[in-house]
Amino acid sequence: QVQLVESGGGLVQAGGSLRLSCAASRTSNSIYVMGWYRQAPGKQREWVASITTGGITAYVDSVKGRFTISRDSAKNTVYLQMNSLKPEDTAVYYCNKFPVPGSWGQGTQVTVSS
Repeated sequence: QVQLVESGGGLVQAGGSLRLSCAASRTSNSIYVMGWYRQAPGKQREWVASITTGGITAYVDSVKGRFTISRDSAKNTVYLQMNSLKPEDTAVYYCNKFPVPGSWGQGTQVTVSS
């Protein structure tokens, strides 16, 4: 069972930046396409970004040009750099395999104030 630990969330003002990290407990996680997801209060969890083992990235339209996903296979870690944050980005952010996620971690809370 792979454990995923997200970190880096916090409270920021609109226009600010945060960098999220996701550490996986098993090195074999480096063979998977990984993604970031988020769940806002009262809404379903949604996919935000993904990255292949070769570094090909994809983003939901609402974050294109503002968020950047990356991975460091040596550290078994996936990152999400979030710039120009908006109040509508407020959510709990999770990382997991993409497109079929496994068990979820605890996530990291991102709150953007207006």
